[in-house]
Amino acid sequence: MARATLSSTARLAAPLPLPLVNGPLSSLISPHRPSTLFFSVSSHFRRSLSSSAATCSLLPLAGASTSDAELFDSGGGGGGEGVVEEEGGLKRRTMLKGMRYGELEKWVQSYGFRPGQAMMLWKRLYGKDIWAHCSEELEGLNKDFKKMLSMNAEFRALSLKDIRTASDGTKKILFTLEDGLVIETVVIRCPKGRITICVSSQVGCGMNCQFCYTGRMGLKRHLTAAEIVEQAVFARRLLTSEVGSMTNVVFMGMGEPFHNIDNVIRAADIMVDEHGLHFSPRKVTVSTSGLVPQLKRFLRESNCALAVSLNATTDEVRNWIMPINRKYSMSLLLETLKEELRPKHNYKVLFEYVMLAGVNDSMEDAKRLINLVQGIPCKINLISFNPHKGSMFRPTKEEQMIEFRNTLADAGCMVFLRFSRGDDKMAACGQLGMPGDVQAPLLRVPDQFRSAVNV
Repeated sequence: MARATLSSTARLAAPLPLPLVNGPLSSLISPHRPSTLFFSVSSHFRRSLSSSAATCSLLPLAGASTSDAELFDSGGGGGGEGVVEEEGGLKRRTMLKGMRYGELEKWVQSYGFRPGQAMMLWKRLYGKDIWAHCSEELEGLNKDFKKMLSMNAEFRALSLKDIRTASDGTKKILFTLEDGLVIETVVIRCPKGRITICVSSQVGCGMNCQFCYTGRMGLKRHLTAAEIVEQAVFARRLLTSEVGSMTNVVFMGMGEPFHNIDNVIRAADIMVDEHGLHFSPRKVTVSTSGLVPQLKRFLRESNCALAVSLNATTDEVRNWIMPINRKYSMSLLLETLKEELRPKHNYKVLFEYVMLAGVNDSMEDAKRLINLVQGIPCKINLISFNPHKGSMFRPTKEEQMIEFRNTLADAGCMVFLRFSRGDDKMAACGQLGMPGDVQAPLLRVPDQFRSAVNV
């Protein structure tokens, strides 16, 4: 994973033959083989050592201190604190943005500096409109402290590759990681003026949801906490002057956040710190396709908001379009939500429902959805499907989405319509990423839906 010699403290996925499916293709349509549902692609990439910014002269990144989630045996590599071998010996550099404040304070003290200097550094990394990318941008800090940081700290986990602007003003930012992989972050200007940053949590995704372009990639690796946090930092640094204050974050970009639960919780904690980026916990929303054990952990450990991508009202449909349902059924998912939300006050889960023409958008589906969410404090987003290359699905017509919405609203549900944003630049929901030659398999279409899809 490195051009120089990188220590094995960062866990790497073993190289696997391509194409890769965890089991024979026929097993992917069997509800009795949940362990075969997650698709991963693993390969070795070489590290670029030329990262630099206009005002910063940066040494090679040595990796971020992190704890990768190993929830499934799906080939995802992660970052860890590493050692880069350079001329003259080994040089260890610590990635600052992977640390919570308490950890940063201890790290600063380990070099003989006062805790107050850690707070000054924290505010320059995340606040005061500085969002520092190197020691040269740390105005007002002690000279010796800045020298220590220049020698021992790494400020950036990402390099800017491109910014693409859609006709509606949505911005898609492409970042290059230190191993050469690319992730995408989206900055969305919502109709009421709210600016939302949509961050990625993985390179690709192993869940293989059939309607999602990112899912075609398979999982390449998890992102470190630093790589997640820096998406929000970079977005503010690049675009605040153009689009205004960014108040919301959604973990709805590339990847299944709960498949990378350790780094996602750590990143969310850093984002909501009141002395740093200072996002409100209720305005940081983490979405999941339904990994039940990790959902429980999130609700117990984090104060941030939860979104659940539901997208079906029967197990038959959900088993097909969201294979995770074969491991954690819809009934288990919903019962878990009822149980875990019972002691929480003023907390609503957001159900996301991507509407697929002829698949999950009938009035019978609407009535079943009403019954499914009974007893769960919730909001429902009805999301227009965004087509992409190779997709078999079609979007539900707007008038049918409105009728579906009205049926839910008449039953007392809090429901919203979410139409496409940024789709002309492949920046909309379900459009991120770039599948390669090896892609996750399309699953067998149930006979009753073959006329509704392009097969």
